[in-house]
This record gives sequence, structure tokens and C-alpha cells, in this order.
Amino acid sequence: MKTLKFKLYSHKRNKHLKRTINAAGVIYNHGIALHKRYYRMWGKHLNCARLQKHIAKRRKRNPFWQLVGSQAVQDICQRIDKAYQLFFKHHKKGVKPPGFKKVKKYKSFTLKQAGYKFLGGNRVKIGNRVYQYWNSREIEGTIKTLTIKRTALGELFMVVVVDGYSIPEVTFETGKIAGFDFGLKVFLTCSDSVAVATLGASGFKIESPLFLKSSLATLQKASKQHSRKRQGSNNREQARKHLVRYHEAISNRRRDWFWKLAHKLTDEFDVLCFETLNLKGMQRLWGRKINDLALGDFLQILEWVASKKGKQLIYIDPWYPSTKTCSCCGHVLDSLDLSVRRWRCPSCHSVNDRDENASINIKRVGSSTLGVGDVRQELLLQSLLDA
Repeated sequence: MKTLKFKLYSHKRNKHLKRTINAAGVIYNHGIALHKRYYRMWGKHLNCARLQKHIAKRRKRNPFWQLVGSQAVQDICQRIDKAYQLFFKHHKKGVKPPGFKKVKKYKSFTLKQAGYKFLGGNRVKIGNRVYQYWNSREIEGTIKTLTIKRTALGELFMVVVVDGYSIPEVTFETGKIAGFDFGLKVFLTCSDSVAVATLGASGFKIESPLFLKSSLATLQKASKQHSRKRQGSNNREQARKHLVRYHEAISNRRRDWFWKLAHKLTDEFDVLCFETLNLKGMQRLWGRKINDLALGDFLQILEWVASKKGKQLIYIDPWYPSTKTCSCCGHVLDSLDLSVRRWRCPSCHSVNDRDENASINIKRVGSSTLGVGDVRQELLLQSLLDA
């Protein structure tokens, strides 16, 4: 599957799509209320098919609900059912059941086989109306779904999911393999200091610009101005949009840096090894710091760039003690406090930097995973390590 995102032209006819999203939000809240009522009465989970059948009957008598296509209504019911299934499966881990959403903050609706038609060029027909979008790339493959999304600023985007495109095979061009360790003080530590120097960084370290932290004073000022405006007034709405623009600017700058770094890393290395992260646990401990680093977003972008270029990403076991293991002799410490940045190995007496040592161990474990059970991979791995 491949996801393509296009921005719709700003036009007065877009109000019809926004009304459709509002209607989808009303249907979503009705489905949540029905689930809660059904559970209180019978103590059971409402089946997705029964919910779809009920909403189909109600939709015939409600013209506002008819703005949402039948397939979009089915997708809303499937969203609710999926959210409840995740809650039943992971409620012991702190996952909460789906709740009501403000209609003005409801974001999207999805069409599957019907309800839309591409007319060529940059025009698409959704329902009975034709809309234009910024045709930044060609749509290749079979279109599976089309989603209309509304941002906090009220802008509309079209997200198209396609299938049937070819994925390039893994190619070994540079003959390099590297391990990477994420950190709080340093965004990324690489096991290859020479390659990192070519990326414009010093030593083994790749520092993060911390876009949220650098813009925190501006955000606080804009947030204070928003909170001082009277609720429901036009001034408060303008202040809200002003605050949203600041947040979007921070997000866009961060994503731009992620894309550029992902291309540089995949151009420099053929195989990239990472440690599997517990992002939710890290977020509970360090909150805003983890949100500013956005490690999960970077890995998603890196996976996409690597698959497009035919490079390989390897994730090692999260319980492997990469920090406490000496990269020289393999001695494993019993414990290592987070505040300790450098430590001396009691076995070989080598001094190890915490993050550099972890990246070297991650590279070693990732290399051993790459060469398991495949003679061709073993030969390629040997060429990588000898390079």
C-alpha cells in the first residue's frame, strides 16, 4: 500500500465537504452513544453489522445524515468497532474506550469503491460536485480508498491509498552498515564516526534542533493571547488560528529536517540497525521532550525512504542490554544509572561513552540478525563488514 496526500484548492464549494465532515461527526457520536446505551442495558458489545444496519435505517429519515455516503457511514462504524476491539484487548495497558468528539473538531470521512471519480488533470468528482487539487505527483496503481481530511485551520486535504506499485529489492550500493542509538541529550548516535562527519555532524553525534523548545516562548505568548479572548467571539477564533499556524510551522520544520536526514542516512548506508523503542513509556517519563524529538515520526519517514531506495532497516530486541554491554569485550554490567554518560569496563578497563557504546552493540546484533539462514545474505553481509 502507498499513501498520497494532495491539498484541495480553496473555494466556496468546499463548504459542502466541510458539512459532510460535520455530518460524519454527528453519526460517529450517535454510534458511540448507542454503544454505551447497549452495554448498559445488555452488558454486551454491539456488533458492527448491527450498528451499520441501525444507522442505515436512521439515515433514510435524516436528510443531514444523507450528506455522508453509504460507504463512508460503513467506514465510521468500522472505526468505532476497531477502537472498541483495541480497548477490549489492551484495556489493562491503559487503553481507553472511544469517546465523544466535538463535531467541529471531527477530521475526516473515507470513501472506498464508490462516491468519487478522477476526471483527469487535477480534478476529482466527489458526490455531485467537482473539486480541484494540487496535482503534485501522478497517482499510480489501483486506488483503494479516498479520504477527505480537515485541518485545524479549516484547510482540506485529499488522502489517496493505492495498491499495485512495485517495491524495489534490497540493494547494496555503498557497502556500509551502521547501528544507531536514540537519546534524550543527542537525537541520534551512529556507530560510524567517519560517515557521520560527512553528514555535517561532529564525531558520532547527530544533534536535534528541538524545534518545539526553540519556539516555546512564541507559543506561550500566542496561547496567552488566545486564552484572554472572550469565548465565542471572532477575536478568539482568530487567535486560535494564529496559535494553530505556529504549531503547524513547528511540525513542518521538523518533518522537513526528518526527510532530509532520512535521505542522507540512506544515501550513506545500505543497512541501518535500530533498537525497538517503547515510545509510550518514554512519553510518560519525559513528556514534552519525547514529543519534541518525535522519534516515531522519524522512523516512519526513514522506513518509507529506505523502502523506496531499496535499503534495509533492522530492529533489535528492546530487552537487549546495548548500553550496559561493553563493545570491546562483551562484559555486561549489573546496572547503569541514566545519569552516567561514560563508564569504565571492569573487565578490559576500556572507557565507553554511553551512546557510542550502545550504537556499536546495536550494529553488532543487527549484523548477526541479517546473516541468519540465507547464504546470499551472508555473502553480502561479509562484503559489508569487510568494506
